[in-house]
Amino acid sequence: AVQLVESGGGSVQAGGSLRLSCVVSGYTYGPNCMGWFRQAPGKGREGVATIYTGSDSTTYGDSVKGRFTISQDKAKNSVYLEMNSLKPEDTGMYYCATGDADWWRCGTSAAYNYWGQGTQVTVSS
Repeated sequence: AVQLVESGGGSVQAGGSLRLSCVVSGYTYGPNCMGWFRQAPGKGREGVATIYTGSDSTTYGDSVKGRFTISQDKAKNSVYLEMNSLKPEDTGMYYCATGDADWWRCGTSAAYNYWGQGTQVTVSS
């Protein structure tokens, strides 16, 4: 069975940085799409960043462009989210996700069918 395990969340002051990690297991050939999504209290799920594993092509949500970077390490079956210049509005539960959709769909949440349990990120002002 496919499993995703996130780590790296925590509490940080505004302007600080965090690095989230997600280890993926259970795939024979690996997913096409890997991504990070978040959900703040009382709000819907928001796409943060996605990556197509075949070419490292990435997409970012408008609110995180220039501050967050998604990357993958195929040898470690892992995907990372480097978060810099954190703001209080970045607070939320961050979820790692994977999917086998075609590359042009990696930027949409509908492409993902496996999700981790989430890791909390709290940014204080």
